Amino acid sequence: MSLAKEFKEFIARGNVIDLAVGVIIGAAFGNIVKSLTDDVIMPPIGKLIGPLNFKDYFIPLDGKFGFYETLELAKAKTPVIAYGNFITVLIQFLIIAACVFMLVRVINRLKREQAAAPAPPAPPTRSEVLLEEIRDALKNK
Repeated sequence: MSLAKEFKEFIARGNVIDLAVGVIIGAAFGNIVKSLTDDVIMPPIGKLIGPLNFKDYFIPLDGKFGFYETLELAKAKTPVIAYGNFITVLIQFLIIAACVFMLVRVINRLKREQAAAPAPPAPPTRSEVLLEEIRDALKNK
């Protein structure tokens, strides 16, 4: 079997295509969560904590606290601990984890409801139908 044919069979499998769709949707969902965090959630938190953008919270390792106005200016001059970025990413992770949890919860609930529903009785086999016909024919004689 040629390498190209083997690769084509691999790609044509349903699982690979499902995985690709999941990765694409996951990336798009990540962008939505990033925008939600950066544009909706973090500005009010930054307003409560102080006048700076929350992402601009950092600790310069040269000891010049308050000397640098933005994270970018500080990074250009000295190493920094950018804890504001870390907190933003942590909140993004928690939002994604909560959404995945809710999705799994809904799917599990649907599976339980489906499992609880009684299955319809199986139709009689061909031999059972023939036996019933023979029985009914004998009763009618």
